[in-house]
Amino acid sequence: MNDYLSLSEAELRKYVIGHPDDEDAFQHYMEIVRSKPGRVVVKTTEQLIEEIKKRMAS
Repeated sequence: MNDYLSLSEAELRKYVIGHPDDEDAFQHYMEIVRSKPGRVVVKTTEQLIEEIKKRMAS
């Protein structure tokens, strides 16, 4: 299903929540989230700790 490509971010978020098995829609949503300035997406606890340390040092 490619209908999610025409949805707004808010609509896409609702769609992804309602369709947890749609991996393509989820990945599309994550691309949108990751592309926003100031957003940091970490995948591991170690990355989270490093990001916190960076922000505390600033």
